[in-house]
Amino acid sequence: MLSFTRPAVRARAQLAQIRTLADAATKKHDVVVIGGGPGGYVAAIKAAQLGFDTACIEKRGRLGGTCLNVGCIPSKALLNNSHLYHQIQHDTKKRGIDVSGVSLNVEQFQKAKATVVDQLTGGIEMLFKKNGVKYYKGNGSFVDEKTVKVDAIEGGENAVLEAENIIIATGSEVTPFPGITIDEERIVSSTGALSLKEIPKKLAIIGGGIIGLEMGSVYSRLGTEVTVIEFQDAIGASMDGEVAKTTQKFLQKQGIKFKLGTKVLSGERKGDNVHIEVENVKSGKKEQLDADVLLVAIGRRPYIEGLNAEVLGLEVDKRGRLVIDDQFRSKHEHIRVIGDVTFGPMLAHKAEEEGIAAVEYIKFGHGHVNYGNIPSVMYSHPEVAWVGQSEEQLKEAGIAYKVGKFPFIANSRAKTNLDTEGFVKFLADAETQRVLGVHIVGPNAGEMIAEAGLALEYGASTEDIARVCHAHPTLSEAFKEAALATFDKPINF
Repeated sequence: MLSFTRPAVRARAQLAQIRTLADAATKKHDVVVIGGGPGGYVAAIKAAQLGFDTACIEKRGRLGGTCLNVGCIPSKALLNNSHLYHQIQHDTKKRGIDVSGVSLNVEQFQKAKATVVDQLTGGIEMLFKKNGVKYYKGNGSFVDEKTVKVDAIEGGENAVLEAENIIIATGSEVTPFPGITIDEERIVSSTGALSLKEIPKKLAIIGGGIIGLEMGSVYSRLGTEVTVIEFQDAIGASMDGEVAKTTQKFLQKQGIKFKLGTKVLSGERKGDNVHIEVENVKSGKKEQLDADVLLVAIGRRPYIEGLNAEVLGLEVDKRGRLVIDDQFRSKHEHIRVIGDVTFGPMLAHKAEEEGIAAVEYIKFGHGHVNYGNIPSVMYSHPEVAWVGQSEEQLKEAGIAYKVGKFPFIANSRAKTNLDTEGFVKFLADAETQRVLGVHIVGPNAGEMIAEAGLALEYGASTEDIARVCHAHPTLSEAFKEAALATFDKPINF
């Protein structure tokens, strides 16, 4: 358990807290959710639907958390629109469409992203009203085990909330890089990278995970020279090894440069440029890189600032995560924790599942999240998606498995669309053919992976999938053929 504050600082905070409590009205709820991101707002809505008097506290001023405001939603808007721009510039002529005079309006490009964000965050407020969730705009912090005070922001109200059940869903924040100062202008986090006012000529990215690669894809399409610096010898973090190599190859074909096995020693802004010093991990050779913008994308860390968790003695592990049991309970059984602030992958859909399960535990005493079936998607083009286990994980566990693959170049719809990069790859138990993992590089991989998740959840075999009729001509036929290739032979390859 970590100590958060020195005694003198704690005493001043407690005095300020007493003054705030004196000015605030006390209100009682069955469930109070601290945090209005994907996990928190879903938990709040579900709790209200199950008949609980529910409140949700969010200090950002807009619901949706990092995902809707400065994460997955705005990044996908930029990815989609930059892809359209790149297609019009480079891909229409071979389709018989002649286009001239194409240019990028950066202001409108950003405005289109902001419009989507506004619509979706506003939509959650409407869902709160529809389901009867009380929304408190402000910072929520613990007074004691069953009391949370709200320090209001603009448009909110100070309040003291008492609840029999409390769910912590405070999410995560950008992990800083030691010695590098983020100013969100020239040295940016993922937040700053979403709102650049001009397209940089050179962009350097520290980190070859999904966030860095997606942002690299956006700006590479818009004409930026992109260099990804990754400490490991492979990109993609938890990607299957073969998929990671394939991903690197197609991104290189798109113009992105990679420096793998490379350590960043420093990054410093000098005027309108950033100087980055790097070192090869194996040889020790140092090199100086220059860029207009440096993106620090080395991951995220749990966020508990302002929560006053030390008052309750909530346990925090060495990675800053709040410790819970298998029912999301902290050391205080009525206080549950979900999403990025605790264990598991930092993914919005994982947090949503936990939000529903946590409320079901409160209501019924049971809930369900299958952590072996949480899909991941990188929204590059082609997309990369996977669920279940990778080859590396199966080998490490000593599980005998079979591999079946089918390339999109042999799929009729992909050929019709002139979009044939990638493949579908199945990993199945060598004896029973039960699906253990599915990995897709290709068009619409993020949508297709849902079928793999359903197969995993119900313990399907590759033969089960191959014997299901898939519509023709569709990209999903590649999924069927890959399953067929695992236990028998594909028809069209």
